[in-house]
Amino acid sequence: MTIESLKPFLTPRSIAILGASQDPNKVGGRPLAYLMKYGFKGPVYPINPGRPEVQGLRSYKSLEDLPEVPELAVCVVAGDQAVTAVEDAAKRGVKALICITSGFGETSDPEGAVKQKRMVDAARAGGMRMVGPNTQGLANFSNGCVASFSTMFTTLKCADGPIAMVSQSGAMSAIPIGLLAEKGLGVRYSLATGNDADVSVLEMACAAAADPDMKLLLVYLEGMPHADKLADLAEIAHKNGTMVVALKSGRTAAGARAAASHTGALANEDRVVDAAFKRVGIWRAQNIAELVSTAEIYLKGWKPKGRRFVTISGSGATGVMSADHATEEGLEVVSFAPDTRKKLDAILPSFASAANPIDLTAALLTNNSLLGQILPVIADADAADLFKVDMPVAGPGYDMPGFAKDIAEFSRATGRPVVVAGWQGDIPSTFRNAGVPVFPLEAEAIKGLAQLVAHHELVDLAKARPRPSWKAFDPGRANRKDATLNEADSLETLASAGLPVVPHHLCRTAAEAATAWRNLGGAVAVKGCSADLPHKSEYGLVKLGLDNEDAIGEAFRDMERAVAKANARFDGVIVARMVKGRREMLIGAHRDPFFGPVIAVGEGGKYVEAMPDVALLLPPFSNEDVVRALDGLRCAAVLKGVRGEPPMDVDAFADAAVKVAELMIKDPGIASLDMNPVMIGDKGRGIALVDAVVVRYGD
Repeated sequence: MTIESLKPFLTPRSIAILGASQDPNKVGGRPLAYLMKYGFKGPVYPINPGRPEVQGLRSYKSLEDLPEVPELAVCVVAGDQAVTAVEDAAKRGVKALICITSGFGETSDPEGAVKQKRMVDAARAGGMRMVGPNTQGLANFSNGCVASFSTMFTTLKCADGPIAMVSQSGAMSAIPIGLLAEKGLGVRYSLATGNDADVSVLEMACAAAADPDMKLLLVYLEGMPHADKLADLAEIAHKNGTMVVALKSGRTAAGARAAASHTGALANEDRVVDAAFKRVGIWRAQNIAELVSTAEIYLKGWKPKGRRFVTISGSGATGVMSADHATEEGLEVVSFAPDTRKKLDAILPSFASAANPIDLTAALLTNNSLLGQILPVIADADAADLFKVDMPVAGPGYDMPGFAKDIAEFSRATGRPVVVAGWQGDIPSTFRNAGVPVFPLEAEAIKGLAQLVAHHELVDLAKARPRPSWKAFDPGRANRKDATLNEADSLETLASAGLPVVPHHLCRTAAEAATAWRNLGGAVAVKGCSADLPHKSEYGLVKLGLDNEDAIGEAFRDMERAVAKANARFDGVIVARMVKGRREMLIGAHRDPFFGPVIAVGEGGKYVEAMPDVALLLPPFSNEDVVRALDGLRCAAVLKGVRGEPPMDVDAFADAAVKVAELMIKDPGIASLDMNPVMIGDKGRGIALVDAVVVRYGD
């Protein structure tokens, strides 16, 4: 389905309300009341067979009685009547329908799911798109098409603006709008998709992102069954210069269960969702406050050049705390060059500090033009990319309108992001009226700047990468028994893909094992090989550093007995060259049911589950992407070399991770693979895969 098919939801020429109520406070009355309140210009047709007139408009008995086929129908009739109404609308050629009625796929009643499928089947058979059921409705405040029953719109006069809010949840399509209105920000779209039975939340988000006036798109998700649409959304948004911030709930097991009971959504493994958002350049918020907190900054259209940060304050305390917050957020608190310090010292009174943070103390009381003098000096020296000004107090003597004017003019002239931290009196309104983003406290202001920088970095990386091709998991495979390969076959699978597997031999007799030891030369590792026992150490199937024939023969016999005791198949033993490395790492892969192959890279060893230090990557990705992912781990500093140690060969490790991703794409029969440990050596000395488990899908 195309975005074109969704236009009747946002810009319909005519609208019919199926089950329109005379009472504007009822679900069936609100859409009609809102269409009139917000000034929808096209024909509106209330359908209520029991009344000749509804809320001052002529009422009709059925769709058949209308003078035209409406482009959009809003269904608010109850129960089985809703199913019949959807079927009738599809037969009569309605292009789009919003089914507000609930009691279908979101319930635990199997009959509800059956009825929902009937509606979807009817809509698709008639070429009609359907939003819902169980939706609060859709609103476009630029043209008055407010086909919703949200109570929010009765008390809040919503204003048009360059923001869209798209949500599976009805409440979450409205709550952020109220929070944004408190900041004086208008919103064009409030779009709630409910059960996503036909039109999904990501499809609707794509339609909103295609609006060239949108600067910021906010999305609330409870599930993501159509992961390919996430890539579509990012592609459309990046093309139009729209920034996308998403709030995905169900981050915990309890949250996932609640999401399923709320909208029937399918929960995604949360860390994979994180990786997917990063892969396509979408910023993930953790709560409603984070979803809306940075909106003012995004709407300025700033694109920061870097992370160099300067803070100016009339309080030493807020300046020091700002330096702490900025460092914690990954910003660089710059030190000014001597020439810049000299110029600032010439402007500032002797009791002020020209260091960064710049501490003005009470200087603004005696010289209201200080900000207008200081900011250009820093910009002319190209000494910073990001600016924050603290206004910890207000009152007589402080020329807040003048400060706001100077900051706004500076930002317009230079394109540099500047935010203000201040909460007292008219500080927020004064700076907002001048077009300067303002936050109550310095931590929030700095967090907003850091998000702006990091989000643009994600977008730039996403645009430079090939578009991911995410395909949903084949549900038929869930009923097949997966086949775990033994270690020898697993290593062969990886070696065939060009991965650096440790030299080894599969030996089925003690004599073969002794011969393998002699051929490898030197100490070896002997490991029992059984597809039934992938975790060998738990059964005593790993012996290291063996360097004589008697020890190897004894190890073979011990492992043969241990495998038999476990009632498992004995495929022999693997005799492998002992490989030393600087550190044990891991590379793993599995197929996510929504996004396909997912690659894990990071610290390996036996404690990986107890103390995980791994990053997830979604193919396709480059060696540079792997290195960047490793840089975000706790082990990053050790990999780069500490206390005089040389750096490790992260390039070779990255190359192996890319090969694993290519293998997962090329061979869809692989369900998962686990390489732990991967021994990494000094830079230039490569890596070695010394253990592997590959699981293939059953036939």
